[in-house]
Amino acid sequence: MNVMKTFSDNLKRLSISIGRKGVDTLQINVGKLCNQSCVHCHVDAGPDRHEIMTRNTIDSVVSFVKKSSIKTIDITGGAPELNPHFKHLVSSLRSIDCHIIVRSNLTVIVENNKKRLPQFYKDNEVELICSLPCYLEENVDKIRANGVYRKSIEALKMLNDIGYGKNGANLMLHLVYNPASVSLPPLQKKLEQQYKHELFKRFGIVFNNLYVLANLPINRYERYLKKIGKYEYYLELLKGNFNTEIIEHLMCRTQVSVGWDGRLYDCDFNQMLNLYLKNGKPYIIGEVALQELIGADIQVGEHCYGCTAGNGSSCGGSLI
Repeated sequence: MNVMKTFSDNLKRLSISIGRKGVDTLQINVGKLCNQSCVHCHVDAGPDRHEIMTRNTIDSVVSFVKKSSIKTIDITGGAPELNPHFKHLVSSLRSIDCHIIVRSNLTVIVENNKKRLPQFYKDNEVELICSLPCYLEENVDKIRANGVYRKSIEALKMLNDIGYGKNGANLMLHLVYNPASVSLPPLQKKLEQQYKHELFKRFGIVFNNLYVLANLPINRYERYLKKIGKYEYYLELLKGNFNTEIIEHLMCRTQVSVGWDGRLYDCDFNQMLNLYLKNGKPYIIGEVALQELIGADIQVGEHCYGCTAGNGSSCGGSLI
């Protein structure tokens, strides 16, 4: 398909507008501190980052949720478990009957004295979405670091041992795949079958669903693409696979993202580009009512092609 130069121009050409239909999910980025520094990380997270959501901001988040109708909370980072107030956040939200999703890189579970985390997850019926960019050791360690695959497998076994990912346990365990090459992700269900077969055959590991995500060409991944001379190629790949069917299903249309400093965004990607929600000034959690956010136009940029290419991409995997 021949597309216009910018994502915004393309929407205008097609007479498409993107607005927020409602808010059923609040995604909370509790900080950029992480025990890994992945090449595809759009957050630029790592061990040297100091941006951490404070206890006061966390309490403002909980207060906001109490006053709203939001019942699904998606906690991310960085490695969210490294925020010193992580357990307080989860426990507080569970006390008001929220369903909690935590995005974990797995290795944090077997590092930094965090081995009690699986039981904490289970006690709070946390739904886990865990990064494992391939079922092969060589590919995972190439993307992340030597030894990451081994630690990830150890963590998955720990989670399986207490019931995660098993039929009838109501403890949901999902895995996330990101392409290691400069390409779009493959068909989600087909790759899920391969993951399930290989992980069970090799280690007896089971899980519920696989989510495939496109890498967004921002921050660390943008720098990596430019370093290898593939940035323009990747942008053209995304633009050339723009799919108008995805627009209706974009995650930004039914969720709001809150950053470590309490500012509100359409999504975690906009957050990393400082494209915050604003009404003359940035919206801050605790200073805005949920109703004010519904119907607002979504801020878009070239990175939005990453969510609208092919079968679409979101924090919950393919969109169609």
